Amino acid sequence: MEALPDVLAQVADCLATAKELIRTADAGESLARARNSALARLGAFMELIKTAPREDKPRIGAALNAAKGELLACAAEREAALSAVAQAAGVDITLPGSALEQGSLHPLTNIERRVVDALRSLGFSVADGPEVEDEFHNFIALNIPEDHPARDPSDNFYLKGVPWLLRSQTSTVQIRTMQSGPPPFRVCAPGRVFRPDEVDATHHWMFHQVEGLAVDEGLSMADLKGTLLLFFRTLFGNDVELRLRASFFPFTEPSAEVDVFFPGRGWVEMGGCGMVDPAVFEAVGVDSARWSGFAFGLGLERLAMRHFGVPDIRHFTDNDVRFLRQVH
Repeated sequence: MEALPDVLAQVADCLATAKELIRTADAGESLARARNSALARLGAFMELIKTAPREDKPRIGAALNAAKGELLACAAEREAALSAVAQAAGVDITLPGSALEQGSLHPLTNIERRVVDALRSLGFSVADGPEVEDEFHNFIALNIPEDHPARDPSDNFYLKGVPWLLRSQTSTVQIRTMQSGPPPFRVCAPGRVFRPDEVDATHHWMFHQVEGLAVDEGLSMADLKGTLLLFFRTLFGNDVELRLRASFFPFTEPSAEVDVFFPGRGWVEMGGCGMVDPAVFEAVGVDSARWSGFAFGLGLERLAMRHFGVPDIRHFTDNDVRFLRQVH
């Protein structure tokens, strides 16, 4: 057992420290936390009474009771001072606080991360590009001729007075990727694209795509289909099936539409794909005699609508928290 003067000195030091913490505490939890912590420290001295000499116990007990009284009085004084300041500012600190709601990822961000994780598991890295593009990256290098309907001003958001536009597809990123260095490449590029479509349940003037590009020696349509099948099964489960329907895109040859079969829902078109056209390789200086590649573009809104069962694309941008609370 420590000497009585030492014990009393420790109690006094503990009280002084506690009072200083209380005097600087804010209202609410901060003040309550400081008060409760100080009371707990003083309570620890109660254990000393058990081992103290009989003649010292009354003085230790009296010192602890006095310290507790001072501490509570200090806390009450601090609370009154804070209350006076709050009332002068028109705030009633006795009202219950408003609970903060825990946020969550937007459904499109959620599905984008799942898509990127699935493609990373297949060896793809993530690439990015600007949303304001020039005609070379958005059209010319992608083998889209000047008279093609996709280049019509009514189908694009051209900037006034300059030959730039908001990109209409994430295929621009594959051009920038192939310009960045020699093959091989295996990249995916999620991002926003812009087209002046009439807004309805399945169309919007701004939507999201994910572009996939693989360039290596000896790649074929079999590699493309196998990659897409593994991707969709990673995302939606092993029950989904894949089919490629012959189509046409200026930047791939052969080209195909990508359809996925969902049990109970049937076939759903998810995007387009194909082998990179040799003209695209030539535009970016890649030797098409040595290298081959495949590319695919998928709509993230379509993936999210399938995954979450969302019936209307407009829900993603309406900023209605009732919708956002339902979809995680």
